[in-house]
Amino acid sequence: MTEPLVDTLTGFVDDLRSRGITVGPSSLIDAGQAMSVLDLLDRDSLREGLAATLLGDHTHRDTFDLCFELWFPLGSAARRSAMEVPRDADGNVDVQALRELTADVLADAEAMSDGRFDQLVAMIVGEVGQYESARGEAYSTYQAMTAISPQTLIARIAAAMAGGEPTESGGRPGTDPMSRRAARDATERLRDAVTTETQRRMAEVRGRDAVGQYAVPKLPEMIDFFSANPQDLAKMRRTIAPIARLLAAKLEFRRRRNHHGQVDVRATLRASMSTGGVPIELRRRKPRPGKPELVVICDVSGSVAGFSQFTLQLVYALRQQFSHVRVFAFVDTVDEVTEFFDRGSGDEQFGERMHRMLTEASISTRDGHSDYGHMLKGFNARYGDSLTHKSALLILGDARNNFRPTHADALAAMRDRVRNAYWLNPERRSSWDSGDSDAGKYAEVIEMFECRNADQLSRVIADLLPV
Repeated sequence: MTEPLVDTLTGFVDDLRSRGITVGPSSLIDAGQAMSVLDLLDRDSLREGLAATLLGDHTHRDTFDLCFELWFPLGSAARRSAMEVPRDADGNVDVQALRELTADVLADAEAMSDGRFDQLVAMIVGEVGQYESARGEAYSTYQAMTAISPQTLIARIAAAMAGGEPTESGGRPGTDPMSRRAARDATERLRDAVTTETQRRMAEVRGRDAVGQYAVPKLPEMIDFFSANPQDLAKMRRTIAPIARLLAAKLEFRRRRNHHGQVDVRATLRASMSTGGVPIELRRRKPRPGKPELVVICDVSGSVAGFSQFTLQLVYALRQQFSHVRVFAFVDTVDEVTEFFDRGSGDEQFGERMHRMLTEASISTRDGHSDYGHMLKGFNARYGDSLTHKSALLILGDARNNFRPTHADALAAMRDRVRNAYWLNPERRSSWDSGDSDAGKYAEVIEMFECRNADQLSRVIADLLPV
């Protein structure tokens, strides 16, 4: 490879590493070898080749793809549209004609392979996505897509895809579900392509680093629970299974390493006969390590619901590492909800179990605002006997108590009954004790850890859970 290509590849890999994607030296070498045999003008092949050599986790693909677009952008000559821009009598862009052209291109299956789709995207961004900002030339995906309004074109695209043929029942062309779905998929491809083209042009104007700060999404395990939208939460849930496998292996290794069998006196004395009766080497019985019990108390109020659900899913993926897992939930009143998860149907999604728990369990009997003090007193009174010296206690919540009594003495009593006790807080440590947060008061009684994202959560659980 030429020196500029080597610099681009190493810069691309450094960018991936800075975003949390692990790329080893051998993977970098493999990527370089792949680039030496791939057609560099075929960007799809180049993207897939680099992904195959550099990525070890498929959940990181979205971040990888957007970094690729910034480091290996489509050249300006390739983006230049050969299509004639439809204009009105005054020389302005004829938006209606551009919408009709968009519908025709999206309906043509060959447009993706012959370059017309890329030319259309370049035309849309360049003609209706450009605007003048306070800092000069800029491009907006929102402005471009608002002008095109592809959702209003779905019927026309679907009809064109159907070839003008009526449905089997004699309905209008394109009204069947399959054609409508294909049309919606085509408009989503257009939206994604316009977003990518906008980011490319903004990178040319503002620089790659500036655009990368806001355009490239965080890895799923790096997204803060508090800032996650539904799409982010869906991505995060896909990381639970691989995280659970790694944690289970780590916990099993720690269990085998940390548990040594008791000294076998008979075997030791028998072995000492070869050294004149001096027990040089101790013989031990085969260890049979017992699994600890786990008690989880989680705040399921709206502010921390995403964090609690993710953590419960992770805990239940690890439940084979414990002799028993009991789950208690609360908003202002605590109630045991283990049965909602242990007895759920195998086909039932975890979210459905959470929904049943939220609607059926007695977890909000007062005013519906988090009340940690009332929960702690209630837990001691109703479920205190569930805590034993074999138990590990996990409390999940942000410790925002709505200016109510903390009853930290009840938490201290719970801590004294168990083998290990930890509090996992999804808020930034800098926000603890701000507003109605009583995190500092509870942290004086029990060890509290910041768990803002899945990466922090998995590391904390791996280090803290007893073996």
